[in-house]
Amino acid sequence: MDLLRHLRYFLVVAEELHFGRAAARLHMSQPPLSQSIQRLERELGVRLFDRDARRVALTDAGRHLLPEARDVLAGEDRLRASAERFRRGEAGTLRAGVPPDLGGRAVAALLPAFRVRSPVELKLREIGTAEQLRALADRSLDVGVLRLPFDVSWLSLGEVLTSPLGVLLRADHPLAAAPDVRLADLNGLGLVLFPRATAPALHDEVLTTCARHGYTPTEVHQAGNAEFALGLVLAGGAVALHDGVSPPADVAWRPLRGTPLLWRTAPAWPRGRHTPAVTAFADAVAEVLTGQGMRPAEGTLPRYPRPAAEYLS
Repeated sequence: MDLLRHLRYFLVVAEELHFGRAAARLHMSQPPLSQSIQRLERELGVRLFDRDARRVALTDAGRHLLPEARDVLAGEDRLRASAERFRRGEAGTLRAGVPPDLGGRAVAALLPAFRVRSPVELKLREIGTAEQLRALADRSLDVGVLRLPFDVSWLSLGEVLTSPLGVLLRADHPLAAAPDVRLADLNGLGLVLFPRATAPALHDEVLTTCARHGYTPTEVHQAGNAEFALGLVLAGGAVALHDGVSPPADVAWRPLRGTPLLWRTAPAWPRGRHTPAVTAFADAVAEVLTGQGMRPAEGTLPRYPRPAAEYLS
């Protein structure tokens, strides 16, 4: 039995107290309307109307059930309205990942930048690129901020932003007095780098680029914590990569000559799962990261939700 439909008919008949006028309002003939009310009465086990040739009146049961019927139908309307807000991406929660080295200032700016664009609640998780990819695949994340390169065949990307990398040196190191540093100048020093497991492809790309430009670290120190990485630099014998945005005060940051290394960062989400909230997040990420000095990568002018591979071809 279609209870909601029969309750709507009941409300109209109760308002009109006339089956003919009620049928006209409902754009139906009178016999099916009478049959619907009879089915509802049988379902509920009570008479809702007293009716004869001259008049239609609500029974005592009908008067008491009328506000209940209104509440049921109002609840259906609220349910449908809530579902529509979720469908349009105007309600719910967006689960997003950000890399551990994004920085506190960027995270602090990202939350309000998203809030002005979307009423959806944003929940951030600090996890590396490899773990974000797994979480996107198993749907425990909706969107992430990832460091390229990674397999983009199943993803869509927002704007790809780049940030040239320099190096952190002990303040008393001879290279700290130079305006910039060549990678080859770093021979004899170790390199502090994020753990390979967090972004294997990027880790390997960094070391390959270093080797191509004449730098082979004496040792690669894997540091997942910024303070630990800073400590290794301060201890001497090693340098760390840094984008130059708010570098630590007690070390020297110098750009790399020729910009051989850079971070490429982009919001990413599984293809076919683009929503208005994802758009809001991608736009917020672009605003915050460009505000920190990152720039669009070449070939990324097309906007989402195009497949990520199109950005990199």
